[in-house]
Amino acid sequence: MGPEEQLEILKRNVVDLVSEEELLERLKEGRALNVKLGVDPSRPDLHLGHAVVLRKLREFQDLGHHVILIIGDFTGMIGDPSGRNETRPMLTEEEVKENARSYAEQAFKILDPEKTELRYNSEWLAPMRFADVIKLASKYTVARMLERDDFSKRFKEGVPISIAEFLYPLAQAMDSVAVKADVELGGTDQLFNLLVGRKIMEESGLKPQIVMTMPIVEGTDGKMKMSKSYGNYIAFNDTPKDMFGKLMSIPDDLITKYMRLLTDIPINEIERYEREMKEKRINPRDVKMLLAYEITKHFYGEDEAEKAKEEFINVFSKKELPSDMDEVEVINGESMVNLLVRIGAASSKSEAKRLINQGGVKLDGERIPDIKYSLNINEERVLKVGKRKFYKLIPKS
Repeated sequence: MGPEEQLEILKRNVVDLVSEEELLERLKEGRALNVKLGVDPSRPDLHLGHAVVLRKLREFQDLGHHVILIIGDFTGMIGDPSGRNETRPMLTEEEVKENARSYAEQAFKILDPEKTELRYNSEWLAPMRFADVIKLASKYTVARMLERDDFSKRFKEGVPISIAEFLYPLAQAMDSVAVKADVELGGTDQLFNLLVGRKIMEESGLKPQIVMTMPIVEGTDGKMKMSKSYGNYIAFNDTPKDMFGKLMSIPDDLITKYMRLLTDIPINEIERYEREMKEKRINPRDVKMLLAYEITKHFYGEDEAEKAKEEFINVFSKKELPSDMDEVEVINGESMVNLLVRIGAASSKSEAKRLINQGGVKLDGERIPDIKYSLNINEERVLKVGKRKFYKLIPKS
């Protein structure tokens, strides 16, 4: 494929490209470009928000380019300040190692492991001496750092900014220097860090990397960016049933955005769905069903996607019970709040109380009336928590 054709493919869905001319120039060199993504393993679970950038990396791989996935085992202990209104807590070395292992494993659900170079940035950052850090810090000014939106906002509001946070973009830039990146990818919230990489590469006598950012995906609430912190995420490791169900819960106005960024459905088909939904010639639920099927199929294959679809139709359209509910033994007298926490349906007692107060907990279809409710059963009962969690309660013998 010629460089112009490659460029058209690689530009799709991209928000920032610095610069298109430079990218075309390097594509014309006819060599495999070094395409870098740096990720801090701050949490062990990847979600569909991460998939947007990983899918773009896969496009580079499919066009014959060399992808370098850098696990920030060193920078993860500092914490990326991007988009933060406070200092991120530092992780321990053990937490970073465990999260890094999980991150790499999950990333290969999208990337081709045979065409991916996996690196850890402790390899070049850990051996740096204090003199090296001072020399690096001298290449960037405080004024330029404060041009960054989140730093600027915190500075004006008197919210502390640690010197370690100023060093973070410089450490990320050193990753680009170490692997001689031609292109670095990230979300739109990473634009500042990626541009710092261009500057530091120039200062190091290298050709500056091309910067490419991808859109941030809203979570299942349709408002906040997808994040485990906000509880609105769809994880790579969700079961097929949960993944399908969560995708069916997204707001209708996110359907075609998810299609563009997270599936291989041709753009002309997506535009047709968009048009037909706007003209009310097709039910958004049916388009969402196709979206949920396509994404679940990518992670689990056609058979599991078909089962998840059938289960969803039976439970939510035909109002039937799921075929495979977790069985839970119940001791009479146990409070519903304790039970929800014990079985993992709620992460804490406060969340359990909130679920009950909002009417999200039902026993055999009847809403649990209040947070003081205690269980007293002598036969199998069905507990429903939220829209998608079902449990078969069995009295303890």
